[in-house]
Amino acid sequence: MADRPLMPIATAVWLIDNTSLTFDQIADFCGLHMLQVKGIADGDVGAGVRGIDPITTHQLTREEIENAQADESYRLKLSRPKTIVAEKTKKGPRYTPVSKRQNRPDAIAWVVRNHPEISDAQISKLLGTTKTTIQSVRDRTHWNSSNIQPQDPVGLGLCTQVDLDTVVRKAAAKRARMEPPPAPEGDALKPVEETTAPEAEEPGADRSGEIDLSKVFADLPDGDGGND
Repeated sequence: MADRPLMPIATAVWLIDNTSLTFDQIADFCGLHMLQVKGIADGDVGAGVRGIDPITTHQLTREEIENAQADESYRLKLSRPKTIVAEKTKKGPRYTPVSKRQNRPDAIAWVVRNHPEISDAQISKLLGTTKTTIQSVRDRTHWNSSNIQPQDPVGLGLCTQVDLDTVVRKAAAKRARMEPPPAPEGDALKPVEETTAPEAEEPGADRSGEIDLSKVFADLPDGDGGND
């Protein structure tokens, strides 16, 4: 077993969820029977086991996985680093047993309808699905759209209430930061063009009170003092 990865079932869970490797390739690398790997994929074996990324634990390289995905006859080789430094395992996509996967479109529809502030990336992480599936549910191009019924993902067992509340809270906070501030209440200030423009004279306005300067100067005596 020296040539097998640590925690083979957890490694197999990650490989099933994140690669297109065959069950046979995964079984060979993890030292499991192919039926065990199939059982893991169906949720009958290792239910609840969280996947461990063999790349971050230095047991596989990304290039090795890509080579195996390109050739089904290829057998993965365990990496042998000189020094293995344990890293904090990142939380990968949520594993969903086959028995519950058919309910994910219903859960997606429920989240999209009741919490539009949640982004596709957040839904994908919460429900362990893909953005393509989410978009197909949104625009009703999903192959089973006619049978999709929005259902609470917590009730379906696809996530916990704590996880859902956390995502909703984060999405709401992000939306609040991005929305423009509300306009001030009350009368808005008038544009400078309106405040500086001359007032237009109303038609038919009474100008009788205005002084006619030409008449005033006509009534004044001549400049010679009036003496002949």
